Amino acid sequence: MAIFKGAGVAIITPMHEDGSVNYEAFKKLVEFQIENGTDAIIVCGTTGEASTLSHEEHLEVIKYCVEVVKHRIPVIAGTGSNCTETAIYLSTEAEKYGVDGLLLVSPYYNKATQNGLYQHFKKTAESVKIPVILYNVPSRTGCNILPETVVRLCKDVENIVAIKEASGNISQIAQLAALAKGCVDIYSGNDDQIVPIMSLGGLGVISVLSNVAPKQTHDICAKYLEGDVKESCRLQLEALELCKALFCEVNPIPVKKAVSLMGFEAGTLRLPLTEMEEANAAKLKAAMQNYGLI
Repeated sequence: MAIFKGAGVAIITPMHEDGSVNYEAFKKLVEFQIENGTDAIIVCGTTGEASTLSHEEHLEVIKYCVEVVKHRIPVIAGTGSNCTETAIYLSTEAEKYGVDGLLLVSPYYNKATQNGLYQHFKKTAESVKIPVILYNVPSRTGCNILPETVVRLCKDVENIVAIKEASGNISQIAQLAALAKGCVDIYSGNDDQIVPIMSLGGLGVISVLSNVAPKQTHDICAKYLEGDVKESCRLQLEALELCKALFCEVNPIPVKKAVSLMGFEAGTLRLPLTEMEEANAAKLKAAMQNYGLI
């Protein structure tokens, strides 16, 4: 049984100007998402600046998210690390808070072998009982989880059930779908590839775009799942300019700017991330205007 179908938002973590987490603003963002049809909340992922949150902050944000959502939609917590013991610690703590699933990014910097990836994910997943989504994003981690490794993990470890595929490599994702024969739920990790990945059997997207366009992103997935592929494709193509603008600088720099332009408190970024360049901010604003968001 899939953790969710449709569009899950990789939600930002709003900050005060002093860099501390703005929980009041976070609550408003969660409510905005639920009111506009988001199918799941993915908290403390890349977009949530998990890499610069302390372990205490990381877990507090996850706990707060669960408390605010109150089981209205699934909450999936990013608890991956390049240290297996740290991933186990964050995962077991998040499970105690009542999250519906975990998102585990492949180990970064130390760049494990495929056998190392297998052992890392197996040991982490077996430390909990809730479902696990693997997260493949080689552009950030320098490490690619090959289809054979994904299928092996899903067959060998009962609660590893899915993958967020952000490699951008449609051929690799097609190979994964062919090998998996339905044993792996696949989510797009790129907003410009929702329809292509769903056409290979994907269940939806874990989305940056959803931060500013939750209803539209939900609709791209919902139309596809309803069988209206033509309308789903139209909506996908309509969003491409904005998708491109949201990644004209490294995520989550543009999306935090976009959330601010919509009147929410997104706040500052933590170093080494810096504020958006003026020229890129102008492009983003224009794309948002063209899409009807502002």
